[in-house]
Amino acid sequence: MDINLAVLIDGDNIPSAYVKEMMEEIAKYGNPTIKRIYGDWTNPKLSKWKNLLLENAITPIQQYAYTTGKNATDSAMIIDAMDILYSNKVSGFCIVSSDSDFTRLATRLREAGMNVIGIGEKKTPNPFIVACDKFIYIEILKNQLEESSSETQDNKKGKKDNVDKITQKEIKLIASTISDLADEDGWAFLGDVGSLLQKKQPNFDSRNYGFQKLTPLIKSIKNFEIDQRENVKGRFKLIYVRNR
Repeated sequence: MDINLAVLIDGDNIPSAYVKEMMEEIAKYGNPTIKRIYGDWTNPKLSKWKNLLLENAITPIQQYAYTTGKNATDSAMIIDAMDILYSNKVSGFCIVSSDSDFTRLATRLREAGMNVIGIGEKKTPNPFIVACDKFIYIEILKNQLEESSSETQDNKKGKKDNVDKITQKEIKLIASTISDLADEDGWAFLGDVGSLLQKKQPNFDSRNYGFQKLTPLIKSIKNFEIDQRENVKGRFKLIYVRNR
């Protein structure tokens, strides 16, 4: 059963180009029953959002910029989030922003037992990322959009430029996680490895490195060994991994 999610979008801080892909991504984690976007809609910079809001049933919340240099949108989002929290209508929140000002909000919502998903650009400060249960880079959605369209050589190059190369830091994280879960023979169930990786590093996502799933990412790294086992309860094989 899907959990109900409140989706709160910082319109001043997030590009509008990938809103459709973003909403499709959010739907994987729950049912977005509340969808709101905050900004000063008298500002011409937000005009690109207007048609997209109708297409995706997102409610715009008007927030005037009372003082130059101060972000009133953040305050409006935080107040609404707390109102929604106490309404008991949702079990999780999706905060769409690259702004570290929402770090304390994400922490407070998790303290209240909410599942918190963050979505933002790769420039998002680490404190906000680690305050979420899961953090998704919006650049991943750009890659998926390019893959699903007919690509020219130029945008193929652009897609490669958007993919990170996995570093020794991430490889060590995967290796230590496998060790944490391994049986006496060193094997760990890959599903459990993925869950623990997410808890250790909320922005860990195989798509950041050009792989749609964790299994092909693991297979691409020579440090790890994969074993596919028969599943008596289903038609899909169980995948186990261990350090070489």
